[in-house]
Amino acid sequence: MPETHRQPAETGASARERILDASYELFSQRGIRAVGVNEVIERAGVATATLYRHFASKDELVLAFLHLREQRWTKDFVEAGAMRRGSNPEERLLAIFDVLDEWFHRDDFEAGSFMKVLLELGPEHPAGGASVWHLEQIRSIVRRLAEEAGLHGTDSFARSWHILMEGSIVSAAEGDTRAAQRGKSMARLLIDQYR
Repeated sequence: MPETHRQPAETGASARERILDASYELFSQRGIRAVGVNEVIERAGVATATLYRHFASKDELVLAFLHLREQRWTKDFVEAGAMRRGSNPEERLLAIFDVLDEWFHRDDFEAGSFMKVLLELGPEHPAGGASVWHLEQIRSIVRRLAEEAGLHGTDSFARSWHILMEGSIVSAAEGDTRAAQRGKSMARLLIDQYR
């Protein structure tokens, strides 16, 4: 973005917010390695020094992106959406697949950042390790709902449920428009197995 089109710091979003928004969009859509810091700087409309004043390295920016992803996707979209759609814990568990179905049909569907970062960078990389932690947070939501629903073996249940979620995401990325409904059908059987 040319210098003349940059948003002044005193209006609109702060420079840090613009950097995070730009990195969120770019990293979610294209992955970590495919996006350079200069592209984030250009998209955010900030100077290089401004980015490095807020984030000491690209790794630090990626960690901030993953934290933002947890808030926006895991908590605000998936968890909140399931809570709104279900009137009891079992309905809320199943509603996760309704939320996924909605996401799969949106123009901004991009097949799961935590999984992509983990596969792209590996669990030993700080961002890969952070992705493992964030994926566990998804399972903890499922585990809590399973406990509230009175299911047994909730850790095993949450891991199996998460496999259904991630499998649905991969299948949707392949073009299966019914991936979430297929996942939800299997999820019902999983609930019955853990009653």
